[in-house]
This record gives sequence, structure tokens and C-alpha cells, in this order.
Amino acid sequence: MGTPGSVDRNKGTVIGAYNLNWSTLQPVKEQIEAATGIPFFLDNDANVAALGERFKGAGDNEADVVFITLGTGVGGGIVMEGQLLHGIAGCAGEIGHLTVDPAGFKCTCGKVGCLETVASATGVVRLARHLSEEFAGASTLKQTLDDGEEVTSKMVFELAQKNDPFALMVIDQVCNYLGLACGNIGNLLNPSSIILGGGVSAAGEFLRLKVEHYFKKYTFPQVGESTTIKLAQLGNDAGIIGAASLALIKDKEKDKVSK
Repeated sequence: MGTPGSVDRNKGTVIGAYNLNWSTLQPVKEQIEAATGIPFFLDNDANVAALGERFKGAGDNEADVVFITLGTGVGGGIVMEGQLLHGIAGCAGEIGHLTVDPAGFKCTCGKVGCLETVASATGVVRLARHLSEEFAGASTLKQTLDDGEEVTSKMVFELAQKNDPFALMVIDQVCNYLGLACGNIGNLLNPSSIILGGGVSAAGEFLRLKVEHYFKKYTFPQVGESTTIKLAQLGNDAGIIGAASLALIKDKEKDKVSK
């Protein structure tokens, strides 16, 4: 199973999955194993989505793959040398909290300038509202914001693709931040691919090409030539496939121990 929140993989517990009303510690593994009588494995939802895209999606089953999910928030998962990285506190892959603008917006995590504040679905709209204060030209997006009408990230991307000048300005800034984050990831890890998924990635090649442009601007030359920016292929199935693969991983670990 993949779940939001902080996961203890060994104990099979979750805490802080607020959209599931799991604010207190949940003994998920214990409860499901007791009810079903079968082994149960648990990890963070972005991590299992990364596994899914790595195994059966855009990652082409390569050993070194980074997955970024752009949705209501920004999450991620890192697979290096065939192993999903977790870190000492299980926080490896918190790509949404890479700092891309030290003077930027305050994040729900308490920091300032996190990628999530400008590249999530809500972040794109926040950035549009902020930049609209200084934009004076003719623009459907600018007029919609000035009229107090509802604006979504999908609308901003669609207007940018129709060459709305203000929408293009906003999306260029979003992709600059994403390219900077991907550049830092590339320079640090040099994966074969960095995969963009989640709802915002529905903008497709329009998004990917702009992110790739800034990625190459911010990377060491050999990294820019060897690491590829890709779009996710599996959609919501990435998490399902990745969660299922946890059982395969555990089986392989048991085989190594027995040998």
C-alpha cells in the first residue's frame, strides 16, 4: 500500500496523513494482516508511484530514476542503483521542499520558498495572483483575476498555450523554478531520467519542453546531456503498480538473506 503521511516501513504505521483523517498513529500493517492473514507492506505514496513509473512506465526499468509528482502539492521518489531511497527519517525525496526562491512564499511546512509553493496546482495560481499585481498589458488571465473569478492551474496552462502574454509569463516562471529544482537533482544524483507526473503534468510537452530548457541552463554540461526530462506514462496506476512491487522487493530481500 502507498499512503500519504510519515511512514514507518518496519512497523507498518502511518502518522500525519491528514487528508485521510489519520492525524494520530495508525497501525495499518497490524490491522490489515490481522484481518486478511496475508503479509502487508507499506510505503509513502510518492515513493510507490516512483517505483511504478520506474518499473513499468517512463523509467524504462533503469536503475537510477527520480519521479516528481505535481498535484495539489509536490512530492517525489528517488530510485538509485535499483534501490528506493528513504533517508534516516524517511524523508528522502521531499522534492516539494527544495528551496527555489529564498525570498518567496511561505510553505505549509514552515519554510519559505519551497518548490511546492510555486509549482503545485495551488502554487501556480498563487504565483499568477502575485505576478498579476505588476502586469499591465492586455490578458484574459489578468482580466479574470482582476474580476475576482475562479482561476485554476489548468486554465493558466491552457491560456499560455493560446499565447496569452500574462499566462506565458506565469508558466515561464513556474518552469524556471521546476528546471532549477530538476537541475539541482540532476547535478546531485545524475539519474537516467527525471519523470514529471501528477495533475499539473497533464500540460504535456508544453510543460516538459520548458522545464527541459531551464534544466539544461542549471545543470553541469555532462548531466544535461545524460539525464532526460520525461513525462509520466502510468497516471494513477503508477501508485498501484509501485505498491504491488513492494511485495516483489521484499521477496528478493528474503532470497538474499536465505542465501
